[in-house]
Amino acid sequence: MMHTMKIKIELIFILSLLSGAASIRSQSDYPTLEIGQPAPDFSLPGIDGKIYILADFKSDILVVIFTCNHCPTAQSYEDRIIKLVDQYKTRGVNFVAISPNDPLSVRLDELGYTDLGDDLEDMKVRAEYKGFNFPYLYDGETQETSKKYGPVATPHVFIFDKERKLKYVGRIDDSEGGIGPETKFDTRNALEALLAGRTPEIQKTKTFGCSIKWSDKRESVKQYYEQINNEAVNLESIDIEQIKQLIKNNSENLRLINFWATWCGPCIKEFPDLVEINLSYRHRNFELITIAVEFPANKENAIKFLRNNHSSCKNYLYDQSKVYDMIEAVNPDWNGMIPYTLLVRPGGEIEYIRQGSIDPLELKREIVKILGRQKDW
Repeated sequence: MMHTMKIKIELIFILSLLSGAASIRSQSDYPTLEIGQPAPDFSLPGIDGKIYILADFKSDILVVIFTCNHCPTAQSYEDRIIKLVDQYKTRGVNFVAISPNDPLSVRLDELGYTDLGDDLEDMKVRAEYKGFNFPYLYDGETQETSKKYGPVATPHVFIFDKERKLKYVGRIDDSEGGIGPETKFDTRNALEALLAGRTPEIQKTKTFGCSIKWSDKRESVKQYYEQINNEAVNLESIDIEQIKQLIKNNSENLRLINFWATWCGPCIKEFPDLVEINLSYRHRNFELITIAVEFPANKENAIKFLRNNHSSCKNYLYDQSKVYDMIEAVNPDWNGMIPYTLLVRPGGEIEYIRQGSIDPLELKREIVKILGRQKDW
């Protein structure tokens, strides 16, 4: 998906606005289901390999939640959804989650708060990692089900009675940041009312979260990658003292430093993952710095490789003939194997060291954990 990358900050901002406007416009074409309307049928693949239809859910009450992997608001509600399922599964309530997003309509800079995207394979990984106890279905291929229900953001809850008429639509609760004494548990309150044979006191609320990534955003995503491809790629020389300063990290950014070489097979193989990671998180307090360990005569090969991979971050070249001095200066415990990767907090605290190839998912989870919804330094 991504070996074509990067974009000037102004263009990222402009395209973000344009794509947001496109999502708003398309939403009017898919109005949210109204109270009293029947649940539209569906036939969707789940993360377990099964195809699910509406009739598979035979409970007295059905809760349909449109959610996704990448949205930080959706992520903050995952544990609450799991808890709701545990509390109501023996009381005649079924839950099903549907991911409405078209993965081809999600740009890398929209993945700055997540370790995963929104395709079906990533959904499987997320569900296993979080221990989802409910069916998780994929609607990103056609989005036909999502168009019929009309979610506006993730997560968005739809609750149906035994006749599968809509009785509540809206948020899970009004306190994404944490439960408190004033929290309004709208989904829970609606379930309790329906289980008691009553109409929920509140049947409709607004919801808050990431917009649905409708397929009409694909063109803006294409433009985004075209801009990335045109970003300047440079390679500067660096010495040991400058490398030491990079590791001290007197910046405001979480800093990922990768040592690599054009003659190193594992370096070449993992490099696109590093570029993708940079594009996902660089609009936050994050930066990638690459250091090619090459003989100066090989500089042209190194810069050609960087340009082919659209590595428009800070790229440096260290003279390979002085490599042992550099290894000792970086970390006496480094055995000299490359690739070699460090994740360094501002102030120089090293959070992650990998001698050899990175595990991209492991590294992204570490980055997301440190950055959080807000940086933790």
